[in-house]
Amino acid sequence: MDVQSSEEFAELRRSHRSFAFPLTVAFIAWYLLYVLLSNYAGGFMGTKVVGNVNIAFVFGLAQFLTTFLIAWWYSRHAAARIDPKAEAIKERLEGDA
Repeated sequence: MDVQSSEEFAELRRSHRSFAFPLTVAFIAWYLLYVLLSNYAGGFMGTKVVGNVNIAFVFGLAQFLTTFLIAWWYSRHAAARIDPKAEAIKERLEGDA
């Protein structure tokens, strides 16, 4: 394909991968930390923070928070860096047709 071998498309892929891959690895590491601490550090995870709220509960809520934060951050990244490049490629392709 002509499009896939173009420099524009390569830059689009780089923009996506340079954001998505490191963030995915970081989130998976954060999730695995939570799972490992839950399994092997029960005393630590059971430590009370406030009232009946313990560290495990705080970490669990933080998992949800980071999921939404990553989605919001990716949305901003895509709108600023990925979508304009994809739109330019699309317009070029439609112009050639």
